[in-house]
Amino acid sequence: MNLPLLFALVFPACLIWAAVSDLATMTIPNRLSIILAVMFLPVAIMLRPDLMFIGEHLGVGVAAFVLGIAAFALRFMGGGDAKLIAATALWFHFQGFIVFLVYVALAGGALTILLLMARQFLRIFTPVMPMWLQRLLEPKGDIPYGLAICAGGFLAMPHSNLYPLLGL
Repeated sequence: MNLPLLFALVFPACLIWAAVSDLATMTIPNRLSIILAVMFLPVAIMLRPDLMFIGEHLGVGVAAFVLGIAAFALRFMGGGDAKLIAATALWFHFQGFIVFLVYVALAGGALTILLLMARQFLRIFTPVMPMWLQRLLEPKGDIPYGLAICAGGFLAMPHSNLYPLLGL
């Protein structure tokens, strides 16, 4: 059994969980971000027990958390989104984190445009849609940014310095 690989599967599983949860309920559970953050350490220690390596990842995570707090305070994103970005950032070194942010921004922009168009053109169908879809298509509703964070995480995975150590 490849224990680091098993732990590393937590990363994509948590991203999918976040996307589904945010889409269905417009919330990202705190326990999800906690699991994602906590599971980074055993993976990193098993793959490369080097303090500089782990320190860089922790530094990126802390910086992402500070940026997330600022974005939340400015009402650019929700608290769950900010925590998910910080927990996801732990899995990237600095360069990978920049790539992750670019992918999240691109996916978020595409998601926003698609939702705005859907809200305009599908408005007449919302009364017969499931409640979660009605909430998603409310004219002034929130954007489930967990979807963009999930997409950004998956697209940036090849840019993480953890995954080559797994042989992926």
